[in-house]
Amino acid sequence: MLVITTPTGQIGRQVVDGLLDGDEPVRVIARDPSRLAPAVREHVEVVEGSHRDLDVVMQAFAGADAVFWVVPPDPNAQSVEGHYVDYTRAACRAIVSHGVKRVVAVSTMGSGIQKNAGHLSASVAKDRMFQDTGVSFRALQPPAFMDNLLRQVESIRNQGAFSWPYPGDRVLASVATRDIAAQAAELLLDDSWSGQDGVPVVSPDALTPDGMARVVSEVLERPVTYRQADLEAYRATALQYGASEAWAQGLIDMAVAQNAGAYDEQHRSSKPAPTGFRQWCEEVLRPAVLA
Repeated sequence: MLVITTPTGQIGRQVVDGLLDGDEPVRVIARDPSRLAPAVREHVEVVEGSHRDLDVVMQAFAGADAVFWVVPPDPNAQSVEGHYVDYTRAACRAIVSHGVKRVVAVSTMGSGIQKNAGHLSASVAKDRMFQDTGVSFRALQPPAFMDNLLRQVESIRNQGAFSWPYPGDRVLASVATRDIAAQAAELLLDDSWSGQDGVPVVSPDALTPDGMARVVSEVLERPVTYRQADLEAYRATALQYGASEAWAQGLIDMAVAQNAGAYDEQHRSSKPAPTGFRQWCEEVLRPAVLA
C-alpha cells in the first residue's frame, strides 16, 4: 500500500496520476475528497482529513509500505519551522507505530541552509524528524519551481513582465514539478532501496531570470521582461495578501539564501531531470497565458 499526501496539490496530484496505472494499491489523505478527480476516486482508497492530525495518519498509515509526504503551505502560520515540525510530528509517530518501511518527502536543494534560510531551513528540520525515526528515507531536493511562474500569468499576459526577488543576471536553478512527481513515483514503486539520502531534482538549464524572460518571449512570440523585486516590497506584498509576519520573513530569508548561492553546488553536480525550461514554457506556460 502506497499512501499519498496532498493528492490535489501541485506535486501530489501528479504523483497520484503516475501511480494509477500500476499494480500497487494507493491510499490518499484528502482534506476535501470532493476535489479529487472522478477517475482518481474510483481507483484509490480515501482517508478524509488533515495529515497533520494523529488520528488521520494513524488510520492512513495502517498497512502502508511507503508514504509520500508534503507539508502544505500555511501563510497564516506564526512560525515557519513550527509549521513544518508540527505537521510532521504525527506522521513520525504513525511511521514508528505501523512499521512503515519507506518515506519519500519533498524537501529542498541547498547547502548552508540548516539555519536562517526561512522555508529552506524549516524543510531540513522536517527531514531530520523522519531520519530520527530510522525509516528508509529519500528527501527529494528541488530548487525553484518553474510552475510558480503560473502565479504571474496575468502579469505576463497584460504587462509583459514577471518578477521575483532574485538578481536578473544570476543563474537560478529551477525544475518542473512534473519531474519531482515522476521521481517520487519511481521511488515509491521501487521497494529495493533502503537507508537515508537526498535526491536532487533539477532541470538541465543554467538560466538567469533575464535568460528565462528571453525564452518566455520567444515561446509566446511577444516581448516579456524580468523585473527584480525589492526584498522589502516582496515582504509587503506577502503581508498584503494575508501572510503572517513570520511567513513573510521566512520568504525573505529563503530568497537571501538563494541569492547567496544556496543552490549552486548541487545544481552543478546533479544529474539533470528531463524537462527543460523552454519545453515547460511551450507545454505549460504558453497554454495558460493564451487561455
